[in-house]
Amino acid sequence: MASLTKLLAEKRILLADGATGTNYFDRGLTAGDPPELWNADNVDRVAKLHMEFVVAGADIILTNTFGCNKHRLKLHLLQSRVHELNKRAAEIARKVADASGRDVIVAGSVGPTGELFEPMGTLTYDDAVACFKEQVEGLKAGGADVAWIETMSSPDEMRAAMEGAIQADLPYTYTGSFDTAGRTMMGLEPEALGSVAIGMSPPPIAHGSNCGVGASDLLLSVLSMTEANPDAVVIAKGNCGVPQVKGGEVVYSGTPELMARYVRLAVDSGARIIGGCCGTTPEHLAAMRKALDAHTKGERPDRAKLEADIGPLVNPPVSAADRAARKRVSARG
Repeated sequence: MASLTKLLAEKRILLADGATGTNYFDRGLTAGDPPELWNADNVDRVAKLHMEFVVAGADIILTNTFGCNKHRLKLHLLQSRVHELNKRAAEIARKVADASGRDVIVAGSVGPTGELFEPMGTLTYDDAVACFKEQVEGLKAGGADVAWIETMSSPDEMRAAMEGAIQADLPYTYTGSFDTAGRTMMGLEPEALGSVAIGMSPPPIAHGSNCGVGASDLLLSVLSMTEANPDAVVIAKGNCGVPQVKGGEVVYSGTPELMARYVRLAVDSGARIIGGCCGTTPEHLAAMRKALDAHTKGERPDRAKLEADIGPLVNPPVSAADRAARKRVSARG
């Protein structure tokens, strides 16, 4: 098993893999079916995608376990199989990583529960911790190197997932999805993401941003993180361009050339772990690997540079002045 901390010390920038779900849809997954069940029923297809990402140059591969917690699995009456499906997913990825002939990190994907915390919902902090601990214990049993907490919106849920990983005794990272005018759906700003882990022992190896909306939006959030925490290891795992609905299906606008430009901008923005999220195929990742290997870190970009190189922001941040104006209107209203 490889160590993410060790690999970061050996290589300045690491390349994480691309999408799981959107690639599975192209390989036979039916909308509404849980991809996590493929860990038991379609092992070869899961392993093949991992292998293709490794061949494309990934240093980190994520397990097929994004929704593999009891709250998400209960929607499919699979809540009794949390440990089994997480363990199998990690074993599949571990086998591919070990056969690669080089150090490849197996990152156990840990997504949100889909539940709201009290008082808005019924989820308690202790229940969330227990839920995430159960999932991470399965990932650890299957050979995961690190718990990869991702696509989070709530600081409470981020902390609960971190606590679950700590109780399961597995190193961890965490990322938020800044898809609501430059913030998470629960209002967290990217520059405040690092502070969510204050007091956690051991601390996370890295934090950052994934998914969200467009690649430009994601890198703008990364710029805020690296400015607020210049010494932190920051993750950028952006969608493949911009999601668009065509003929009833969601497709992504990013070409391999665009994702190559995205990688270079991510390096220049200060990210040290860079990958793709929704829509990112092994073909995209191969172009990202080539661009990363040929790139020397350059001048730090600004919003104008991001938009010029990889497209306009989809959901731009609301300025402090605009927020103040909206509050005044609301107060009068």
